[in-house]
Amino acid sequence: MEKNNSASRMERRKQNKKPPKRFRKFLTYTAVTFLVLFLVIVVGGGITVFSMIKNAPELNAQNLKYASSSTVYDMNSKKVISINGKEKRDYASIKDIPPRVRNAFIATEDVRFYKHSGIDPKRVAGAILSNITHGFGSEGASTITQQVIKNSFLSPEKTVTRKIQEAYLALKLEREYSKDQILEFYLNKIYFGHGAYGVKTAAKVYFDKSLDQLTTSEIALLAGLPQRPNGYDPVKRPDLAKDRRNVVLSLMEKNGYISEQEKEKAQSVPIEKMVVKQKEETGPRYEAFLQQVIDDAEKEGISEKDLFEGGLKIYTTLDPDAQSQAEKILSTDDYVVYPDKQFQAGVVLLDTKTGEIRAIGGNRLSEKEQVSRGFNYATDTQRQPGSTIKPVLDYGPAIEYLKWSTNTPIKDEPLEINGKQVQNWDKSYHGTLTMREALVQSYNIPAIKAFQAVGEDNAKKFANNLGLGLDKIYPSYAIGGFETGVSPLKMAGAFSAFGNQGVYNQPTTLRKIEYPNGKVREIKHKPKKAMSDYTAYMVTDMLKSVVSRGTGRMAQIPGLDVAGKTGTTNLPQGVYGNGSSDSWFVGYTTRYTAAVWTGYDKTGSNTYVRKDDQVIAKLIFKQLVSHASQGKMTADFEKPGSVVARGSELYVQGTSVPALAQPKYAKSDEDTSKSDQTEEAKKEEDANKEKDKKEEEKKTDQEKPKDDGTTTTPDTPATPPKDDQGGSDQGGNGDDGQGGSNQDGGNNQDGGNNQDDGTNQDGGTDQGGDNGQDGGQQDKPDTPVTPPKDDNKPDKPAKPEKPTEPTTPPKKDTIQSNSVSSNRSKAQSDTSN
Repeated sequence: MEKNNSASRMERRKQNKKPPKRFRKFLTYTAVTFLVLFLVIVVGGGITVFSMIKNAPELNAQNLKYASSSTVYDMNSKKVISINGKEKRDYASIKDIPPRVRNAFIATEDVRFYKHSGIDPKRVAGAILSNITHGFGSEGASTITQQVIKNSFLSPEKTVTRKIQEAYLALKLEREYSKDQILEFYLNKIYFGHGAYGVKTAAKVYFDKSLDQLTTSEIALLAGLPQRPNGYDPVKRPDLAKDRRNVVLSLMEKNGYISEQEKEKAQSVPIEKMVVKQKEETGPRYEAFLQQVIDDAEKEGISEKDLFEGGLKIYTTLDPDAQSQAEKILSTDDYVVYPDKQFQAGVVLLDTKTGEIRAIGGNRLSEKEQVSRGFNYATDTQRQPGSTIKPVLDYGPAIEYLKWSTNTPIKDEPLEINGKQVQNWDKSYHGTLTMREALVQSYNIPAIKAFQAVGEDNAKKFANNLGLGLDKIYPSYAIGGFETGVSPLKMAGAFSAFGNQGVYNQPTTLRKIEYPNGKVREIKHKPKKAMSDYTAYMVTDMLKSVVSRGTGRMAQIPGLDVAGKTGTTNLPQGVYGNGSSDSWFVGYTTRYTAAVWTGYDKTGSNTYVRKDDQVIAKLIFKQLVSHASQGKMTADFEKPGSVVARGSELYVQGTSVPALAQPKYAKSDEDTSKSDQTEEAKKEEDANKEKDKKEEEKKTDQEKPKDDGTTTTPDTPATPPKDDQGGSDQGGNGDDGQGGSNQDGGNNQDGGNNQDDGTNQDGGTDQGGDNGQDGGQQDKPDTPVTPPKDDNKPDKPAKPEKPTEPTTPPKKDTIQSNSVSSNRSKAQSDTSN
């Protein structure tokens, strides 16, 4: 009996005994094969695994050993530069990489690295489940071996073909190289940021140490960087770097590489004390443009890791000649004379027809002074757009949705919103004038009236069709008082649609991308019909008047049909002077569109755009567009059949002579109450007049009439408030829903968190000045067609055809529900034209 029991135990031991290593490897390959077949069955389409494997690239020792940075090509497909500029590489053999450094990366990237055969079945199963529940590509299962394969030979696209080829080559790599060799490839290929490839180079760059000198905290910081080198940059983003380091330390402790005490000690070390001071890195050539290439590539789903390690060929829209000229214009005084070195500028040049970005001037630093991934005033800045927004939010929508003509009369008169008087830049009112003249002279009150007539929803819809991405808007937006502002890149994209018959193209720097396996991905965005062709042409025609005889005269280019708009913004509260916080010019021809912003990082008593320097934005536009247009045929703007010309004014086909433009809005309870009170007062006044009249009739002929002061004089127009501080809108107290003091959102590079309730008032100027540039002429509007004076006489438009009777306007201009939370500062309005 005992013998039988002993035999039985022996049999059970044999049954429970683990299969030999060779058999386990066979099981792994079998499992992987079934998983691959499963993917093919799920995907379907008749493509076999064998055809995918057959087309897989061959393993190459050179590609395995060294990372390959992506290369950038220009619009003519000529090689320009590496995406990373200057690269730093110092290869380290596996024996020179301490085990604790290796373990940190294994714990973070592939904890079963030494146990699997190139593919981890557990990770594959988890990824399959995630992809079934959340969609293909939602989670990867890549081991370190697979990452080496992908970064050496394949494209980063999440496709079934790539995953099958990756799995096949990973198994093949494991058969031909040892685990230590594969780990050595990996630790020398990965990119750590600041131009550092490989763990040995990264240790020197960030800590000025050799690998064997690194602390546990430093090792964990390095192990966390490859996922997002710029995102977790300990120099620029220490808080994010700290969080990522702590995650790695937790993984190291969880997998038994360090104790809990070691983890806590390493987590307590401040990032700032770990990282050595970095030398100012000179940015690569065309730095501002390359920044946008990286941003655009990431929007297309190409990771930062793939950009810096994947050996891609990136074919861009760059015009090297225009880019070099943009950099020269901004960094020297050869073309434009700048007031000082602190004065900044950003410019974007687009192809009007395609939206392809030809050049980006990101700042005023010279090529030698450029800092890698430095601040880009053309794409990163968020500043109030001033009056450049008027075609986008006011007059464009009025033509699109209301079919206003360029001759539509608008009454420029005292306008009060939420208890505040809105002002024009010249502190005056001009009676009834045409929409064209209102835009040419850049008056604010007509712009706000157009905005109100269109309605906030339509105005926002129109702007968002042009790529501005606005969540909510207020009447202050009508004259440029945004919450967080916009960039020159967005303004260029918006204006280009006016010059392209109403078709909007998303601005981009990319044409196509070629992967190491030879596969090419075309980058194309579908054009969007943002507005009718009549809207685009009529806005363009008015903006041509802005350039020919209005505030944009200094942007004229001989021989080119140019349309454009100027814009400036108020000085913030407490800063006094004759100038503005920001100065813009956005203009276009049928070939090119350019948006220019100028100003200072922070607006202060000595750092604001003086009146004489407001011309600089126009001169930058003129210099860049005229240079880029040399030797190229540029057609004039062509009137579509949907537009009818009557004299010098334009009408939408089928519309009649316009009536007086009136804002459309509902009266609030407060308005109704005030209206009732006014009506009662009027009745009482009429009764008193009638009583006085009867008393007069009772008097004898001998008795002279006496003026006892009881008679009522005619009402006089509301006197516009005087502003002895240069027209800065001080707003309300911020606690009663009327809006706080309007301080310039342009005080910070990102525009800050400013918000507005729609009551900003325009008080600046946009008239340039005599600064000795380009003839030194003041950029002041020519004398417009003189509108009738508003002196109790019927208002008439400036030579428009006779308007029909206007509808009766509401008794008082009042906007409700435009106030914002009192704990937010208000956005600064457009102070100029």
